[in-house]
Amino acid sequence: MTINRNALCGAFAVLLAAAGPSMAGEIFSVIDAGERNQFWLDTGFATWHFDSDKGLNGRNPGVGMEYHFSNRAAITAGRFYNSDRQHSHYAGLVFQPYAIGPVRLGAVLAAFNGYPKMREGGWFPALVPAASIEYRRVGLNLAFVPGYKDRLHGGISLQLKVRLY
Repeated sequence: MTINRNALCGAFAVLLAAAGPSMAGEIFSVIDAGERNQFWLDTGFATWHFDSDKGLNGRNPGVGMEYHFSNRAAITAGRFYNSDRQHSHYAGLVFQPYAIGPVRLGAVLAAFNGYPKMREGGWFPALVPAASIEYRRVGLNLAFVPGYKDRLHGGISLQLKVRLY
């Protein structure tokens, strides 16, 4: 049986976004939305691509930011060198209302550009399932990037971040 990774990533994002507090049960806890006011500096990404035979760029250096205005939501923006060896920009909203221990779970709704086969390099929206873990002034973001036809390449991306305040 073949599992479509893109469908799995999309289903995970929709499930987290639509489930609401009823999903909390014994596995998930719902994160308090209290004020947070933290600013994080993000690196680019290290990406493991699902299509490893296509010669894609897995080193995606760049710089970004996250401003956490609550414990479960942040705005984010940045620039990185993408899988197609082009520069990309992104801007969006991070929503992570659930937690398993110290790991926050949710999705990023963002706009991206710079992928030559997707809208000729122009801007497009994406819903990306995401997890984060933070300890004091350092953290990691993990994204389950869904692919789209032959235009976008799916993978798992890891991003290091440092809290400035």
